[in-house]
Amino acid sequence: MDQHNVHHEHHDHRASHHSAQGAHHHTHHTAHAHHHKRKDGKKGLYLLLLLALLMSFMIGGCFLFSKMSSRPAVKSKKTFIEKMPNGHFRLVVNGETYVVMGVCYQPIPPGQDYTYNWWGDPTKPWLVDGQLMKDASINTVRFYQPGENRQETRQVVSDLFQKFGIRTIMGHNLGIYDIPPPNYADEGYRQQVKDEVLDIVRAYKDEPGILFWLLGNENNYSFDDQIAPWGSDELDSIEDPKERANAKAKLYYSFVNDIAKEIKKIDPNHPVAMGNGEVFFLDVASTVTPDIDILGLISYRGMSFGNTWEQANKRFGKPIVLTEFGCDRYNALARKEDEDIQVKFLISQWKEILRNTCGKTGKGTVLGGCIFEWNDEWWKHDAANPASWYVQDETAGWTNGAYYFDIEVEGHMNMNEEWYGIVGMSLEKENGVNKRVPKKAYYALKELWAKGCDVVEPPRVGKKPN
Repeated sequence: MDQHNVHHEHHDHRASHHSAQGAHHHTHHTAHAHHHKRKDGKKGLYLLLLLALLMSFMIGGCFLFSKMSSRPAVKSKKTFIEKMPNGHFRLVVNGETYVVMGVCYQPIPPGQDYTYNWWGDPTKPWLVDGQLMKDASINTVRFYQPGENRQETRQVVSDLFQKFGIRTIMGHNLGIYDIPPPNYADEGYRQQVKDEVLDIVRAYKDEPGILFWLLGNENNYSFDDQIAPWGSDELDSIEDPKERANAKAKLYYSFVNDIAKEIKKIDPNHPVAMGNGEVFFLDVASTVTPDIDILGLISYRGMSFGNTWEQANKRFGKPIVLTEFGCDRYNALARKEDEDIQVKFLISQWKEILRNTCGKTGKGTVLGGCIFEWNDEWWKHDAANPASWYVQDETAGWTNGAYYFDIEVEGHMNMNEEWYGIVGMSLEKENGVNKRVPKKAYYALKELWAKGCDVVEPPRVGKKPN
């Protein structure tokens, strides 16, 4: 029984009780006054007045209670995580379970790089993309960071939600890609980044399209200096590399939690997620991040996520949104585009994600995911060479053996950053917007997403579900 009905029944009980008691007392006192009217008429009159006042109070009080308890139930605007009795997690939006079926979104056109302010593009490419996304049942986009202009950013978030029902995961990279690199050991730098994030939260917290906040991306790769090395005299004096990395991890994750704690004071209506590259250092994070609600996991393990769910649950214990995963569609070995292999990998990954959502046959710890990425970006391989931004580069940028189909290429460089989109780009324009070319993966996912979690088949006999 919901709270409204409990209150309503409690009111009915009190009203009938008061009515019966009042009638009984009124009859008794009237008869008593008539019997003694000559002897103590004044006393009876006082009693009647007192009774009238009491009845007035009782009836008035019940009427007030009735008005309070009979208000129509209003759906909460709060988005939150609910842990079920069986240990599964669900994301609740407007009182309903919400499975994130999303994409990483950065519609940078050919000929431009990451510095391009697409948020202010007068041709509004997000309206073209939004319709394609809606047609494919996509309900979420992930932004790594908002635009510089608040009004432009607000317009994009609002348009995607109001016109297409697409919600936003609003992120902040916490400086991981800045030049010079971030220094989380510097208190002044931490305060600067924290102030930036809190300003973003204040600016967009009342936008109906906001789903949750996401802090960081793969910042944990900086702990052992794989990217963006940072430190301090105290940290650098730790000789053991593992011990030094763990010390940096504790400092960074404490910083993230500090931001999350402050976000919740400003905006108690949206969860806060923490981005992390794979499951590295999550055991350290779990000791200092009580205010983080969701683990935003970046994972490139091939067709299957393997033991990701078990590892993440053991080390961190929070529900998961895959904030970045996917498969490029360029076969570096065959030296040609291969849409079929992208379909094969993405469908396998998505079925595994859905199987591990709340109430299904898997772990029940996954809230959904965002594919990397919606559209191709032509600037990525050779970011320092503007001439190359007008050509989709076929040269791979890194290696990953889990993508087995082209790992045997010479040098084993098989991951092609400019070919991850499920929608291609063309130099040809329509109404000022570079023409979108949906790939086979778009149509395959469209069919899968239309069925939602119902697409998941029960595990085969003898096979343990991932």
